[in-house]
Amino acid sequence: MFIWDCHTHLSGVPGDTPEARLENLLRYADRMGIERICVSMGMSWSYDPSPEDLRKQNDEVLRAVKAFPERAFGFVYLNPKHTAASLTELERCVADGPLVGVKLWVAMRCNDPALDPLVRRAAELKALILQHTYVKATGNLPGESTPADLVELARRHPTATFFCGHTGGNQEIGIPAIRECKNIYADLCGSDPHAGFTELAVRELGADRVLYGSDAGGRSFASQLAKVYGADIPESAKRKILGTNLKRLLTPILKAKGV
Repeated sequence: MFIWDCHTHLSGVPGDTPEARLENLLRYADRMGIERICVSMGMSWSYDPSPEDLRKQNDEVLRAVKAFPERAFGFVYLNPKHTAASLTELERCVADGPLVGVKLWVAMRCNDPALDPLVRRAAELKALILQHTYVKATGNLPGESTPADLVELARRHPTATFFCGHTGGNQEIGIPAIRECKNIYADLCGSDPHAGFTELAVRELGADRVLYGSDAGGRSFASQLAKVYGADIPESAKRKILGTNLKRLLTPILKAKGV
């Protein structure tokens, strides 16, 4: 079965340039039989990036995917606090560039109406939207979103497609939260590979709404693949989760770009 990873980063990987970091990331992916990866954010991150920092980080992703166009898809990093700058980046990197998705992190909780113009334009472009979500026992960061926050946003934008990054980090909270919102997909990445995560997602959402992701280089490819390979689910469901679901979701924007 082919494997496409919906969630990776240039951070946490050795290399002095974006190209070198992606080359190393792909070398690790090759060990695990991973064919393609989606990458977002630059070599160093900030919780609340300025317009200048957004452009710098997106330039690094553009450089990386340009070097490996057959292996990597890029997502543009946006900050809803800077609407004009984020819309400019969306046009530059997605409408007029090779990137195929949007990455939103912790600058602002995603239920805020400030996200609406960004999501509307992303949906017009058929770009996928990867929103980081977490439910932390120690308390979330001030701008950090939960799966419930993402549901509020997704219901306002039913034509947009969202990945619930990490599915809240706690599947017993995150999966029920997104269950009724059909344009949100569960991203398995980022937590420890404990038993039952994938089985619960398939049981509650159906295999068509579950995506394999790793969060590499913050997490290993192997530990996150274990959530799928070790799951007590049919082989057909594993195939969907590991690759065919992501390929299906990317097809509209890739066709629009002539890929």
